[in-house]
Amino acid sequence: MSKVMVTGVAVVDFIFKIKSMPKEPEKYRAEEAYVSGGGIAANAAVCISRLGGHATLIARLGKDEIGGIIKNQLIADGVQVDKIKEYKDNRSSFSSVYIDKTGERQIVNFRDPLLPEDSAWIKDIEEHDVYLADTRWNQGAIETMKLAKKYNRPGVLDAEDTVTAEAIKIASHVAFSSYGLKKFTKESNLKKALSYVCKITDAWVCVTNGDKGVFFLQNNLLENVPAPKIQAEETLGAGDVWHGAFSLGLAEGKNEVDSIKFANLVASLKCKNFGGRDSFPNRQQVIDFRRSQI
Repeated sequence: MSKVMVTGVAVVDFIFKIKSMPKEPEKYRAEEAYVSGGGIAANAAVCISRLGGHATLIARLGKDEIGGIIKNQLIADGVQVDKIKEYKDNRSSFSSVYIDKTGERQIVNFRDPLLPEDSAWIKDIEEHDVYLADTRWNQGAIETMKLAKKYNRPGVLDAEDTVTAEAIKIASHVAFSSYGLKKFTKESNLKKALSYVCKITDAWVCVTNGDKGVFFLQNNLLENVPAPKIQAEETLGAGDVWHGAFSLGLAEGKNEVDSIKFANLVASLKCKNFGGRDSFPNRQQVIDFRRSQI
């Protein structure tokens, strides 16, 4: 079983399905609602576990009721949680999520700004096949990429809006969101933005761009791995699922392009269904979906 260590954010999401996004300060009625574990790193870890990998989550929680809900849901999904740090004087994170009829989402998140940034303890964690980190906890991401270098394993950075050049330079693989790439480079043109990043790092770099698929540079040419065509019911967590599946692909010995193809299938299949983590597919569902695309 391939082992992936995932570092970053874990939350609880309170999710409401509505016809259209709220625009006025008034009461709205949800067509459907549920409570689901969330967070970039936690979602990626659950995805890895669902797909048959072994996921260890490195995260920070408050020692509170919300933190207990987060851990219990992760345990139920087979994620190793014994490396999660709990702080008695802090609060765990949670979000309200609105999802409209097109599957798009709007998120309001609370994150305790006083959660300790210290990440030195990460350096003592045992070897894994691949290391994945989101950038919402920058010190944790940097320490995780250092650990990947120590063991000469792939270090995948899920590069979002708070990514730093320091973390990018340490990683072996950097997978931006389109928003994260534009914010980091101040450049709207994908080829120019990717070229800018490639000048500051030796890492393999790509950018996920929703239903347009994934873009990367090869021999200075912009290459695209398209996503399967689907009718999206819910895009919440799709990027997290993509990064988890991509990292598991690398852990299983796939090259970058084959790992992208695998991750595109997993993320697209997730988007076909409404239900938070309940919509994260297992391996057999991905195999069946791939066959349906041929």
